[in-house]
Amino acid sequence: MRWLGYAFGGALVALGFAGLLMDSDPPGWALWFGGVLIAHDAVLAPAVLLAGVLVARAGAALRAWLIVAGLVTLATLPTVLAVGRRADNPSILPYDYALNLLIVLAGTGLVAAVIRLAGRLACRRSPERSRERSR
Repeated sequence: MRWLGYAFGGALVALGFAGLLMDSDPPGWALWFGGVLIAHDAVLAPAVLLAGVLVARAGAALRAWLIVAGLVTLATLPTVLAVGRRADNPSILPYDYALNLLIVLAGTGLVAAVIRLAGRLACRRSPERSRERSR
């Protein structure tokens, strides 16, 4: 079954490359793909590693919120930057997406803070758990 899946996936990849070469601008695509690889390797990966080092000792709630915040920001970046907005059609991207992103980040940050605070309060109420965590 595994080899059948490999064969099917390989055929789909070959079909995609054939379509790319026949129906698009291969030099433009290669330039875009190369730019994405460079941006990932030179900017995104080092930033994530640095953030990981900086928050390694932070609580799980903060680390989880940073992951959520990063993913939500990356997913909404095209709307925040108004990619595709046109003056002749005001119904395309009609809202203030930067403000909406800030509201979502603040809301998820508040949830993370409440979870962190609840965890600290639970540890203070249970001395046995405090001793177990200090070991």
